[in-house]
Amino acid sequence: MIDRKDHLDSRATGILLACCAFWGLQQILIKTTVTEVPPLWQASIRMAGAVVLLWAWCARRGVPLFERDGTLPGGLLAGALFAGEFTCIYLGLQLTTASRLTVFLYTSPFVVALLLPRLVPAERLRGVQWVGLGIAFAGVVLAFSESFGHSTSTQLRGDALALAAGVLWGLTTLTIRATRLATASAEKTLFYQIAVTAAVSPLLSLLLGERWSLDYSGYAWFSIGLQTVIGAFASYLAWMWLLRHYPATRISSFTFLTPLFALVFGVVLLSEPLTLQLVLALSGVALGIVLVNRRQGTAA
Repeated sequence: MIDRKDHLDSRATGILLACCAFWGLQQILIKTTVTEVPPLWQASIRMAGAVVLLWAWCARRGVPLFERDGTLPGGLLAGALFAGEFTCIYLGLQLTTASRLTVFLYTSPFVVALLLPRLVPAERLRGVQWVGLGIAFAGVVLAFSESFGHSTSTQLRGDALALAAGVLWGLTTLTIRATRLATASAEKTLFYQIAVTAAVSPLLSLLLGERWSLDYSGYAWFSIGLQTVIGAFASYLAWMWLLRHYPATRISSFTFLTPLFALVFGVVLLSEPLTLQLVLALSGVALGIVLVNRRQGTAA
């Protein structure tokens, strides 16, 4: 039996904050590395490295990855959706700005909140929680609103890819919670996703004509190393564990913090200006998350 909780406790909140903080830093790592390492080739290295790390982790802990447990259909679907999400993100970054892409990508919690309760009634949100979700998203939009002054046809295509990535992210969460993957270990759930992505990314990289090399600077390898060990392995494994034990709708609301953490790290690490707009955005996202995770009667 899985010990599922109906709310986020302090442990879950702490893990989510740590994950979102690193994912915000990871956006800066990718941004500062992509000029040297092509995006899909960078993703290929990350995911291949994460597969090796996860395999070693499972071997040491005795976690079975290949036993027949009925999770293969759901696992392959989750892997395909996960790979599609990353493909849309990397292709979208070539057509639109990172800030515009971020806003559309973080429509994912709405996909989860709209669709998951149809399959898992316990994941339903109440009125005030929907208000919180809207306030949190409005905070993200406010943070990046300056980038929406002008739109070109190229940017609109990039925006469409970003929106598709957000939908695919939400559908991945839906697949994990509504199929036999809900009973699988966090390790096996993650293995499906990163293994499929590790297989697909190099093919897409070749199709796009990216130049493959391993002759990169020390900073590039440091960046890829962090993205692999902490990002694609440790933080994603923690995310899968959270989805296994806590309500996905409430977990998803925390992801609105990720782009704002990226802006904060931009202020701290890249000396970007700290604006009133960013402070208001952070306040809005925090308020929205509090409302989404407010316990009401029998709401799950």
